[in-house]
Amino acid sequence: MMSRPRFNYGGQAVMEGVMMRGQHHMALAVRQPNGGIFIHEEPLTSFFYTHPAARWPFVRGITMLWDALVLGTRALMKSANVALQEEDGSGEELSPAMIALTLLLSLGLAVAIFFVTPVLLAGLTDAFVASSWLSVTIEGLIRLAFFIVYLLLIGLLPDIRRVFAYHGAEHKTINAYEDGAPLDVDSVSRYSTAHPRCGTGFLLVVLVVSIFVFGFLGRPDWLWRISSRVLLIPVVAAVSYEIVRLGAAHCRNRVVRLLMAPALWLQSLTTREPDRAQIEVGITALQHLLVAEGLAEPEPAASHQPS
Repeated sequence: MMSRPRFNYGGQAVMEGVMMRGQHHMALAVRQPNGGIFIHEEPLTSFFYTHPAARWPFVRGITMLWDALVLGTRALMKSANVALQEEDGSGEELSPAMIALTLLLSLGLAVAIFFVTPVLLAGLTDAFVASSWLSVTIEGLIRLAFFIVYLLLIGLLPDIRRVFAYHGAEHKTINAYEDGAPLDVDSVSRYSTAHPRCGTGFLLVVLVVSIFVFGFLGRPDWLWRISSRVLLIPVVAAVSYEIVRLGAAHCRNRVVRLLMAPALWLQSLTTREPDRAQIEVGITALQHLLVAEGLAEPEPAASHQPS
């Protein structure tokens, strides 16, 4: 098997496709209604990718947030524009204003469900719980329960199940690449849909770390208690990201594997076994990313339509 660069390539499932992020570029591959594969590539020019400080420990976790909130959302909306087109390529695209509104509404709903509501529910126990640490633990357990129930519920939707299958295709492709295996459907299909650097596992670590971070604040007044949960998200994400990186680097260690088991189990809620066509999309995204990064030669394919 050939050796691979040590940079941690990663990605995200989108509607009918996969987005792969590299060191200097991103590549998006989306299955079109006519059966072809739409390709979009762009350089990563933001401060979060280009400045040396962005690679510092505890700072690079902010890049993870940027990926999820900005780059990931743009990729998701672009994939929606492609996947929802008619077979002849016609159809209206989502406007930048609609994309921005969707992002704001999604963030607002997420904050309300996963941050504000657990604080309010845990606050109902204040009269019966003397320890602030226990109160924060109850809040964290409520937040974790909400997260798991949310994943279970959205997993019932057929469209989301397809996104989860593309999530599995993304993991299989990255696993094969990191193992030095050939990037073809037969080879990639043999790999697992679980990956130690998965964003789902990252979110679980965030939920656990937040209990410890918020615990140091005690039980201040309601305004600060709620606002601190939002303001400290970058701190929690930074610490969590370093824990995930450390776990991924030592994933062959038995103790580390045991500690990572809950995060890997949680991935079973957000991944599905992909079919061959979905794996092809994941491979296509990574291959175009590697070409853009100067690590591979382009492989022309008639069914691929670049943006």
